[in-house]
Amino acid sequence: MSDKRPINPPDLAPPIGFAHGWLVEAPGVRTLYLAGQCAHDASGTIVAAGDLVAQLGQALDNIVCVLRAAEMEFDDVVQLNLYVRSRNDYAHARREFGRAWQARAGKHFPAMAMFQVSSLLDAEALIEIQGIAAN
Repeated sequence: MSDKRPINPPDLAPPIGFAHGWLVEAPGVRTLYLAGQCAHDASGTIVAAGDLVAQLGQALDNIVCVLRAAEMEFDDVVQLNLYVRSRNDYAHARREFGRAWQARAGKHFPAMAMFQVSSLLDAEALIEIQGIAAN
């Protein structure tokens, strides 16, 4: 038997029609399913229009906020999917992308995949990140 509960930190924009995360707890394991996070600030506005690296940073900060609300940390992340609007923008900013990653995740690298998509729900969003954490 497992317990399930939504995780919606008060520091993130209130979700409408979804939860920022779902925590599933069973004996010996806690699994957090992370909803896609873009570069939304607490009011729900995309920050750093046109800046992929800054948007990555905000999206990761949002992921960290959900993790903390579930009493987890970035080292608990086991899988991430990154959706970018332009692989060329990513290729040009790889070093800066790496610095933004290391500032939040250090040398922790979960299983990851990156997908180029034609658009995201918010027209200003350049990246969206979703994943799974467990401890």
